[in-house]
Amino acid sequence: MSDSFEKAFSKWKIYLALFLGLSISGGILIYSFTRSEFHEVEKGTGDYIWKDTNHNKRIDYSDPEEFIAVPNGNFEQKNAYQVLSDISWNSTTFFWIFLALLGMVGRDLGYMIRIRILTKNQLTWTQSFHVIMIWEFASALAPGVMSGATVAMFILNREKIALGKATAIVILTAFLDNLFYVIIIPILFLFIPSGKLFPSAGNESMMAVFWTGFSVFALLCIVLFSSIVLYPKLVFKLLTFITRIPLLKRFQAGAAKTGNDVKTTAIEMKKEPFSFWLKAFGATVFSWSSRFLVINFIMQAFLSLGFLQQTQIFTKQFVLWMFLRISPTPGGSGVAEWAFGELLSEFSTSIVLLGTMAVLWRLISYFPYLMIGSIILPRWLARQGKKKD
Repeated sequence: MSDSFEKAFSKWKIYLALFLGLSISGGILIYSFTRSEFHEVEKGTGDYIWKDTNHNKRIDYSDPEEFIAVPNGNFEQKNAYQVLSDISWNSTTFFWIFLALLGMVGRDLGYMIRIRILTKNQLTWTQSFHVIMIWEFASALAPGVMSGATVAMFILNREKIALGKATAIVILTAFLDNLFYVIIIPILFLFIPSGKLFPSAGNESMMAVFWTGFSVFALLCIVLFSSIVLYPKLVFKLLTFITRIPLLKRFQAGAAKTGNDVKTTAIEMKKEPFSFWLKAFGATVFSWSSRFLVINFIMQAFLSLGFLQQTQIFTKQFVLWMFLRISPTPGGSGVAEWAFGELLSEFSTSIVLLGTMAVLWRLISYFPYLMIGSIILPRWLARQGKKKD
């Protein structure tokens, strides 16, 4: 387990995550800031008119081939500096950006509350903070298709929680996260048609990926629920079965103990009152809602959006999160920025503004975990080493 822990935080992974994240964010800014774009103005006050040269029946505001220079037109050309100069950098703008920062605090606070509920307050608030920050650090270094689950089990185990119980707790967190997704999506789609949640270009392919992913997560929910609540012996039987393989026989004793601990913890969890599960799920909803509201707050800082538009943005983030979950890059770098622009382009025609908001989102929601994790991890390991001594 310790070898897996060290591999999860190897220096090359940290450098790769930083390099990819900074390179992609820098590339987006360079791309956005070196292009001119066209903005619609009052008829007769502009220098250009639009012509659908590529016959896609929509205005491509950043494509100069679609705009013809004429006197008294209804479009004008602007560079990045002019676009940013048009933004009112006032107290309201910084208020919404501050709320975006609070959204990230709410995300981690929700996770801390949940881990304390699931461990029955065995972890202090300080321990919970360290566990969540290192867990998020591991997730930031891992591709979206993976997670920090193995690392999380090790961290909890080092915080004096039996490995089997730690495994059960990590399974429960995965179950609650997926349950939030599986329950909330159908509710939101009652109010917003699924067709409005995907860009017009590539609508069908994105919808296919989304609903396939949704089905997988729904199935995963059932499996996780079965392994902890309906059939707690499942993990024990699975571990003992796997360690029958000759190459893995040396792990059989440890696997059996872990499986027994998982089974015992699962049986104890089944006896918890409904209020226990309600609190745990409530903390999950609070955490994920705070995470999603970060983008809502960032967009409100630069755009004047109504309630229905904000609801649509919030719902679109379930699609965005799906693409982050299947991303092959650390922390979803590249995929996150691309999906942001594709899904939210209908709220702004400005590539400069969309690029700026995407980078600001990543600066608030991704890079802090790389920095905080790099600071906390060595100190946490040193403290754990002293405890061992």
